[in-house]
Parts: sequence; structure tokens; C-alpha cells
Amino acid sequence: MWIIVIILVRFVAGPLVGKVMPKFVEKKDGFNARVLLNTLLNVTVLSIILTIIGTWVGTKQISLEPFQNFFHSWFRNFGVAFWIELLIAQPIARFAMKRLHSTSP
Repeated sequence: MWIIVIILVRFVAGPLVGKVMPKFVEKKDGFNARVLLNTLLNVTVLSIILTIIGTWVGTKQISLEPFQNFFHSWFRNFGVAFWIELLIAQPIARFAMKRLHSTSP
């Protein structure tokens, strides 16, 4: 499943969010606003796609089930993914990047 997620991030979510971001942000917008919007858009795109594909992978069959239960499943998936990304994954990633790029040895 992780390979599917990586492929989706690289070839679907990344380019799509890259095209949509300039429509919502301007040069004067701050770093935190850009990061929050980028997170929101990435989580939205990935949660929509993975709500469908994840069900197929989990049940090991392609069916209409993810479409029939889409809104119930998607709201839950989006909510969980967004808050995990915002409160856990992003702070850890920022801390790691600050440590990697710090000027002191």
C-alpha cells in the first residue's frame, strides 16, 4: 500500500496541488499559510483517492463498495489524516529539516 501512496503523491497529488496552489495564494502570503493550504489540499486529494483504492486493496477486490459508502468513509478518513498530518507529521518533519539544515556541526 505504501508504494501506491508514494506513487499517488508523486504523480497525482503533487502536480495537482502544484497547479491549484497559485490560484489561492499570493506572493505576500506567509509561510505558515502556504504550508497549511498545501497540507489541506494534499490531504484532500489523497484521502479522496485512497478512500477508493484503499478499500480495493484492503478487500482484495475491485467493487462498487467504496463508491456506495464514499461520503461516510471519506469524511472519517479526511478528518483523521488531516489532524495527524497537522499535529504529528508536519511538526516532526519541520524539526527534522531544521536539524538537517542547521549551521552548527
